[in-house]
Parts: sequence; structure tokens; C-alpha cells
Amino acid sequence: MTAIDLNSDLGECYGAWAMGDDEAMLAIVSSANVACGFHAGDPVGILKTVKAAAERGVSIGAHVSYPDRVGFGRRDMDVTSPELTADVIYQIGAIKGIAAASGVSVGYVKPHGALYNRIAHDAKQGQAVIDGIKAIDPDLVMMGLAGSPILELARASGLKVVAEAFADRAYTPSGALVSRREPGAVLHDAGLIAKRMLQLAHDGTIEAIDGSTIKIDAQSICVHGDSPGAVAIAREIREAFEKDGIVVRSFLTR
Repeated sequence: MTAIDLNSDLGECYGAWAMGDDEAMLAIVSSANVACGFHAGDPVGILKTVKAAAERGVSIGAHVSYPDRVGFGRRDMDVTSPELTADVIYQIGAIKGIAAASGVSVGYVKPHGALYNRIAHDAKQGQAVIDGIKAIDPDLVMMGLAGSPILELARASGLKVVAEAFADRAYTPSGALVSRREPGAVLHDAGLIAKRMLQLAHDGTIEAIDGSTIKIDAQSICVHGDSPGAVAIAREIREAFEKDGIVVRSFLTR
């Protein structure tokens, strides 16, 4: 692999509640998954993040979620398909408007948190999200968990897709993310994480939480912007890639 996308979840501040360091992260990543207000983010903060991303040439994605600000979008919800489709349309429409006001466009959609995990294997909710994306802009790329059925479902529905791996999360032997409720689910050692991502870029493999080696075919790597030490982790990964001759570049610019 000679080039890979590095993304982060940004624009998640809400009023007096600060979350992450968007300015610092935008100097490192190539794609920004910008909150759309349902799990985090307020209009002024989202606009600020989109403008900062535009200034740095960072690709912008709509980070759509269940309507769950209190739970930061990490609580599973059993919503109807029409409701979920409408929620997705609403959120993408909001970020598209802010992007247009900033002189840029939205290129992809990445579901957030519990919605992301649910649709990885839930075809009903997955199709509802896909239908929402297609209804507002069928040219948007859908980002999803590498190796999960949602990617094939989206392809079959006519969407372009990009497979994603997570730098700061542990994996089960089946290729799923270890639940945040479990010990060891979130990784913090920047050096170790960078080595894991180099292995992923070179071999398409990563070590699961039980020590086994699993295959992951991913074109984008995520560092969660709200994780402790997120900026240091992202910087360590980028520096490791650059030293190894791997270019960090948005999948939208290839």
C-alpha cells in the first residue's frame, strides 16, 4: 500500500462542552467525519470545523447518528426505517448547507457510534441509511466497517463504498470491534498503535484481542477525536507512515 486515508470524528463540541482538538487533528488527518448535530455538535462549532477543514484541504464527511446527544450516539435504538431514512437525509442536508456556505462539498457519509455498529450487520437499518444517502445525493461514498455486510449491501444498492479500520480500537477474532464495555476495547499506546497500523498497511492484517491474526482490507483508518491522546496517536501514525513511504491522502482524491 502506497497511500491510505486517515480520518477522525470532529465537530463534536456542543455549547460550553468541549470535545477534542479539531485544529490540531486537521493538521494530521486527510478526512474529517463532521458531526451533524444528532449525537454532538452545534451549528457554530460545525461551521468552524468545516471551514478549518476547507482551509487545510481535508475531505469532509457527514457523521450521521441516532438522535442521542445525552448518550453521545453510543446507545442502540430500535427506530423504524422511514424515521431513520429521514434522520439521515436531515443530517446530511444540514452538513451540506454548512459546507456550501464554506465553499466546499461533502464527499462521503460515515455513520456514528451505535448506528455504525448496528448497521454493520443489520440489513434493515442498513438499507434505511443507504436509502437516505441515495435520496439526497447518490454520489456520496458510504464509509463502513471493513469486512462487514453493510459494504456489500451499499454496493448492491448503487453506492460507492470505502472500508474502514480503527487505529485505537481492539478487534475480536471475527473482525468486529470489541465493545467499549469490555476491558481493553480502547487502545492508548501511540507507539503500539502506529506499529499495528503499519502492519495493516503492509500485510492487511491486525492482531485481535485474543492474540490471533485477522485479515482486514481497509482504505481508511480512523482515530477517534474524543479519545485521550487522540492527536498524539494520529501524529504517531502519520509520522510512521511517512517514514515508511506511505502517503496519507483522502480516498476521494485518488
